[in-house]
Amino acid sequence: MYYIGIDLGTSAVKLLLMDETGGIANIVSRAYPVSFPRPGWSEQAPADWWAAVCGGIPELLAGFDAAQVKGIGAGGQMHGLVVLDKDDAVIRPCILWNDGRTQKQVDYLNEVIGKDTLSRYTANIAFAGFTAPKLLWLRDNEPENFARIEKIMLPKDYINYKLTGVHGTDYSDASGMLLLDVQHKCWSREMLDLCGVREAQLPKLLESWQPVGTLTADTATALGLPADVVVCAGAGDNAAAAVGCGAVGGGKCNISLGTSGTVFITSDTFGVDKQNALHSFAHADGGYHLMGCILSAASCNKWWSEEILHTDDYAAEQALIPTDKLGANDVYFLPYLMGERSPHNDPAARGAFVGLRMDTPRAALTQAVLEGVAFAIRDCVEIAKAQGVEITASTLCGGGAKSPLWRKILANVLGIPLTLPQTEQGPGYGGAMLAAVACGAYPDVRSCAEALVRARQTTEPDAALVAKYNARYAVWRKLYPALKTSFAEMEALV
Repeated sequence: MYYIGIDLGTSAVKLLLMDETGGIANIVSRAYPVSFPRPGWSEQAPADWWAAVCGGIPELLAGFDAAQVKGIGAGGQMHGLVVLDKDDAVIRPCILWNDGRTQKQVDYLNEVIGKDTLSRYTANIAFAGFTAPKLLWLRDNEPENFARIEKIMLPKDYINYKLTGVHGTDYSDASGMLLLDVQHKCWSREMLDLCGVREAQLPKLLESWQPVGTLTADTATALGLPADVVVCAGAGDNAAAAVGCGAVGGGKCNISLGTSGTVFITSDTFGVDKQNALHSFAHADGGYHLMGCILSAASCNKWWSEEILHTDDYAAEQALIPTDKLGANDVYFLPYLMGERSPHNDPAARGAFVGLRMDTPRAALTQAVLEGVAFAIRDCVEIAKAQGVEITASTLCGGGAKSPLWRKILANVLGIPLTLPQTEQGPGYGGAMLAAVACGAYPDVRSCAEALVRARQTTEPDAALVAKYNARYAVWRKLYPALKTSFAEMEALV
C-alpha cells in the first residue's frame, strides 16, 4: 500500500510516495512563482498550486501501481487567505503568510480590541501574517471582493477541496487564522463578528488524521488514481513537519529551518504564552503546541547566496568559513528580510549587517547570515524558557538542516543536541503518515510516529563554543531594539 504526502510550500509543492513500511518510494517537486505586488506584499495564485499537484502526482506514480494508493495527506503553508465565490472560483490571489500589508488591521485588533481580549477569544494575539487581519484588510481595501466571499480557505485546504469537493480544515492550520477558539476547538463567534464573516463561510473543522472525503470522479481520472483514495484533513506545515520528525506527544521540540524558521514545542494540555510572543496552537496529534516563528530562515541564505553573491553553491560558500571563526565573528546579521513575527511582531523590521570593517571578508558575511538566523531561533527558545518550558534537545528539519555547518552553529547557539530524522521530508512525510492513520493502518498519530520515525544523526554542542556564542548572542539581541525606531522611520518613507 502507498500513501501520498503533499508539502505545499511557498516556492514549490513537494510530493512523496510512502510505502506501508514508512519507506519513501519516490519524490517529485514542482515549483511555482511568488508575486510581490508592492514592497512587503506577498501573493500566489491557487491555480498554480493545483496545476503543480496535478502535474506532479502522475509523475510521482510513474512506474508504481497507482491502484495501491490508499490515502493522501497534506502539510501546507499556513495563514494564507484563499477566498472563493458562490461558484467556488478563486476571487483574488492568495495573500500569503509572509505578507506584511496588514499593520493597520493588526494595530486595530491588538490595541483597540485588545491583546487580552484576543487571547481570551483565540489564545493568540494578532500578527501581520495571520488570516483574520487579512480579512479585515480585504474588507477595508477591496470591499467588492469581500462581498463576493462564499468560502474562506487555507492553502492546503484548497488543494483538499480540489481533490474531494469538500470544504474542510484541520485544527492545527485553523489555529493560525485568529478565528479559532484554540482551547475549545471551535470557531470563535466573537472573532467572526469582528471580521464580518459567517460561520457558514468557514470550512468544516476536523482533526488532522480524520478523512475529509475521497477523490471526485474527475480528479481520480485526471490523476490516474482510484476514486476511493481517502484524503485526510492534513495539517499546517509546521505541525505536519513535527509529525514527520516524531515530535508527537507532550514534551517534544522540533525546529525547522525552511523558508521560515520555527520552534515547535508539544504539549498534551492547552497553554498560552503570557508574553504573547509565541503562538498557542492545536497540534496534529490531537494535543497542543507552542510555536515561535521567524519569517526568514533558509530564505536568508538563499537571498544572500543567489541574489547578492550570484551563486547557488551554498556548500562552497560555507567552506570558506574558517573553523576557528565559529563563535568569533565580529559581523552580525539581523534576518528580518520580510519583517519579523516572533518575538517582535514587527512588519517594519528589516535585515541588517552590523560590524563591517575594511578588512571584513566575504566569508564573515556568509557566517553572519547563518548565525543571525540561529540567534533569531534562540530568541524564540528564550521566550519558551521564560514560561518555564524546558528544552533539552530537539529534532531538526527543513532545507537549512542539510548544512552540517549550520547544524553545528545552531546546536551551539542553543546549547542543545539537534537530531536529524532518517527521513528529511518533514511536512510531506507527516502528511503521508496522517493519511496512513486516516486509512486505519495505525490507531493514532503517536503509534504511527513510534513505528516509522527513526533518528539519522545528532549534532552535539561543544561547551567552549556554547560559551562563545552566549557572549555573541548577548550583543546580537541588543541590535533590534537599537534599530527599531529607525526601521519604523524607513517604513514611513516608503
